[in-house]
Amino acid sequence: MDIGPWIKELPVSITVCDVNGVILEMNEKSCEVFAKDGGRNLIGTNLLDCHPGPARAKLEEMLHTWSSNTYSIEKNGKKQFIYQSPWYQDNEFRGFVEFIMDIPVEASHFVRK
Repeated sequence: MDIGPWIKELPVSITVCDVNGVILEMNEKSCEVFAKDGGRNLIGTNLLDCHPGPARAKLEEMLHTWSSNTYSIEKNGKKQFIYQSPWYQDNEFRGFVEFIMDIPVEASHFVRK
């Protein structure tokens, strides 16, 4: 999979997997985020092997139903927004993309009309 240069250095973790959960691509930030787990060496491995219990069940459900998943976490004093979405090529389901971005703990929130 060819990754564009702007994606490669974007300060947002981007991980792409296929329909079976096999990691196809990771940008530099994703390799940094998952360095303890193997970083770039995770390409070619299956996401299901990295996710225990409820997280694995959720991932299996998403792969089966092609549903997206959005949530935020706080870990080590850092808050992150996670967005996992199916991706398609020529209207055919091809897998998932996960975006992880750091957000300020006290991020502003606006309700627009």
